[in-house]
Amino acid sequence: MTAMFTAAAGGTLSFPGGFVWGAATAAYQVEGAAGEDGRGTSIWDVFAHTPGRVAGGHTGDVACDHYHRYRDDVRLMRELGLGAYRFSVAWPRIQPTGSGPVNAAGLDFYDRLVDELLAADVSPYVTLYHWDLPQPLEDRGGWTERDTAHRFADYARIVHDRLGDRVGTWITVNEPWVVSVLGYGIGAHAPGRASWRDAFQASHHLLLAHGLGARALRDAGAREIALTLNLAPVTTPGRLDDPEAALSAEDAAAVDLVDCLINRQFLDPVLRGEYPAAVLDVVERAAGLGHIRDGDLETVNQPLDLLGVNYYNPCVVSAEPGEPANPAYPGTEGIRFGDAYAPKTAMGWPIVPTGLTRLLVRLSRDYPQVGLLVTENGAAFEDTVSGEHVHDADRIAFLEGHLRAAHTAVDAGADLRGYLVWSLLDNFEWAEGYGKRFGIVHVDFDTQRRLPKDSALWYRDVIRNNGLRAGRARRPTLEEVAARAGVSRSTVSRVINGEAAVSPEFREVVMNAVTELGYVPNSAARSLVTRRTESIALIVPDGARAGDPLFAAAVDAAGRELERAGKRVTLMFVGSPADRSRVERHLAAGHVDGALLLPARGSDPLPGALAGTGVPVVSLGRPPAAVALPYAGTDDAGGAAAAVGHLLGRGRRRIATIRGPVDLAAARDRFDGYRNALRDAAFRSADAVGDLGRASGAAAMRELLAADPSLDAVFVAGDLMAAGALHALREAGLRVPEDVAVVGFGDEEDAAYAVPPLTTVRVPWADQVLAAVRLLLRQIGGGPSSSVILPTELVVRSSS
Repeated sequence: MTAMFTAAAGGTLSFPGGFVWGAATAAYQVEGAAGEDGRGTSIWDVFAHTPGRVAGGHTGDVACDHYHRYRDDVRLMRELGLGAYRFSVAWPRIQPTGSGPVNAAGLDFYDRLVDELLAADVSPYVTLYHWDLPQPLEDRGGWTERDTAHRFADYARIVHDRLGDRVGTWITVNEPWVVSVLGYGIGAHAPGRASWRDAFQASHHLLLAHGLGARALRDAGAREIALTLNLAPVTTPGRLDDPEAALSAEDAAAVDLVDCLINRQFLDPVLRGEYPAAVLDVVERAAGLGHIRDGDLETVNQPLDLLGVNYYNPCVVSAEPGEPANPAYPGTEGIRFGDAYAPKTAMGWPIVPTGLTRLLVRLSRDYPQVGLLVTENGAAFEDTVSGEHVHDADRIAFLEGHLRAAHTAVDAGADLRGYLVWSLLDNFEWAEGYGKRFGIVHVDFDTQRRLPKDSALWYRDVIRNNGLRAGRARRPTLEEVAARAGVSRSTVSRVINGEAAVSPEFREVVMNAVTELGYVPNSAARSLVTRRTESIALIVPDGARAGDPLFAAAVDAAGRELERAGKRVTLMFVGSPADRSRVERHLAAGHVDGALLLPARGSDPLPGALAGTGVPVVSLGRPPAAVALPYAGTDDAGGAAAAVGHLLGRGRRRIATIRGPVDLAAARDRFDGYRNALRDAAFRSADAVGDLGRASGAAAMRELLAADPSLDAVFVAGDLMAAGALHALREAGLRVPEDVAVVGFGDEEDAAYAVPPLTTVRVPWADQVLAAVRLLLRQIGGGPSSSVILPTELVVRSSS
């Protein structure tokens, strides 16, 4: 039984007849058997085995062991009613060196897999390249070499010769933007290069590989040929909610340029035989145009039957004079990349289903000659196994919202032919290792046990109905649990709240009903047996919003943790004395059980005022020294000392720092750690002050260079400032790290995507938020009010 119920029927949102329902995976993420049956080494084998490249030091050596367990996995597909399974062929399993002799054992595996799928009435959708380039080809230049595209065409012929009699749909390349930008441009993915010349050459040669491969497949008799792109609607903050909102000329230009770089750089050559002029301008400045030869675009512009659409979230931009270029989008100086301010997945990606509607409608309008297939759409969340269940209501809500968005697009005329959920299995999530779970089937990576999540069972019903019920899904209520258990509502509430007065027999009956229905306790259930309000104030000082780049993530994470604990969350902003008085009165009046305070400036009287309300208050980060509030903090001074020690160990001797705002406790601690480490090593310090933003980091870096042109390293107290510092160093003609090494602080998402990837001090902010919430809940429950300081970790990348 699933954890979601549907309110009174009212019809079904049906998809067109013949609509394809399926799921997707990729070879390196699921197969394992990395050294078996003649498989060669891929760039992801090398990358994952390089220390510091993948979270937790994880590799795809075993992954989901799909290579050995594919029969069980196909049985699961049949039970879920999948009509299609998109999988990728591992090129090193077919040609260990990327060219030349064929490894028969590798082809045999895919032969068996295809036969197993067909016997289960599941159509195989084969992706020929999903990022696992044979390492010997990379050693010869990889995708920066034209020859790799020709070797890909040879490989495509080999696979089709073996499987073409049973495989109808062939996808040439998956997400060339990710391969070129993350792999060759900023080094966050394999092969780990950081060169925009390499990135743009790789991008073009991947498109050339698609064209050559598509031609080879068509000549061999392939029925249906596709290319899969990661695409995103590009919009401004104002147009996110109102697509008809007026755009300034500057914002319109920003949207157009970023759309060219994300979407049209790939769509237009494949479907129109031309690059947008704006793309060529950026490419010419970064890499020249010598790698684009006469006749290439005619080759790329092969007839295409399907366009595979991978959609996860929109891209939000606006014009912002003085803003440095985004590290992943060269040429975007003067453009700010923002947030969608929506609920987030475990990846930190905003959940915006309407973006899928806009994207599909736009594609069918602008490129009407090709059918559309959603080849990836899904989400990572923090899943919990409860007995024989994984109640992943958030994932169900995500999938339902996006399927409704897809249905709206079909109604509006989009030529959508099918939907493949990402992913069938929890798997190796590239640079994130095994920490992020996208699967609708849970995988215990220690035992390889498969357990369909509630989302899998829900998806099975969607497939059976070829659509969704018109009424939106909702979570089961307390009353439904009581009805299932055959007890009163108050008895359910007492069991959920751990009341000792309930007999073990009734407790077992109630908990069985809770498990079966996937019920998530809420504040209404608890309020029957406690005098507490079950409300928590999340208090945000004005300075936190203005200066802290992790503000949105911290608010989101804290809200989620508190909601998991059954608490209602009241977000309270404090920007004036009147706001402070209002918050004080709110707490003192008992409207909340406690409060979580985001970092405040040292001069802010708010922490002291809250400490005097008599209500439990915990600070996220160390409060001013004069205020006695328990807090969850991180070892900022120790992290800074480790950064300086690393630079000294690399032979750097003139090490400056860019400090954060002097009235933030964390920034002061980082400066103290830097200064003390240099003093202990008998070297002098030099500093400039920033405000945690990119522009201030660039300005501070220019100030430091003007004062000391011979400095050879800089420790920056925040990653966004470090990104600005990198920009200023490039602007000054200095190489990183050859001339100046750079270390940041925070390990925000952009750090791994900087050019070059940024060495930084990782702050366990998610653990910090969790610790703060637990401290607060413990205080509310009458427990001790001690503080917690979490360790930081130096993450060494190319910038140092």
